[in-house]
Amino acid sequence: MNEIVLASHNQNKVQEFRQIFCSKKIISLNEIGFDKEIKETGLTLEENALIKVRKVFDFSKQTCISDDSGLEINFLDGAPGVFSARYAGLKASPIDNINKVLRKLGNTSKRKARFRTVIAFKDMTREKLFEGFIDGNISEEIRGSSGFGYDPIFIPNGFEFTFSEISSELKNKISHRFLAIKKLYDFINSK
Repeated sequence: MNEIVLASHNQNKVQEFRQIFCSKKIISLNEIGFDKEIKETGLTLEENALIKVRKVFDFSKQTCISDDSGLEINFLDGAPGVFSARYAGLKASPIDNINKVLRKLGNTSKRKARFRTVIAFKDMTREKLFEGFIDGNISEEIRGSSGFGYDPIFIPNGFEFTFSEISSELKNKISHRFLAIKKLYDFINSK
């Protein structure tokens, strides 16, 4: 298995997978000519990851992976969760989503949260899910300028800095996505 198609148009995500998964060639949807939008109609991260990996596998007939990630905040009963990318609306920007979270939390001191990723893997004979998560807290304001999504407000346990304030190298060693990718990597290399 020389190439693995990552079912994403998000170049930040593609780059993150390439950095973490350095021993395999990760190729993007753009590189295989897949330009369709995949509707994420699942009600769980697992369902959305499977929807994407199946659609791209049917198109490419190549080994595929996809992920769905969500920020789950205790005080908000697990929201935004599976709706993290569209929490403030279908056309919302990441900053819109962040601002909605901060508004909903207001001045509460109950800011415990979890970032969770589910990766779906599919090849000609196998389909499997891998999960990774990291616990932390939501900051009271946007901090840092690197990363993407909710990185500027998520402080992982054991740190004083948000994901946006730490280096991508450090983030890629502790993140929810890294933990899920490591399980996937170990699975692929055990065969």
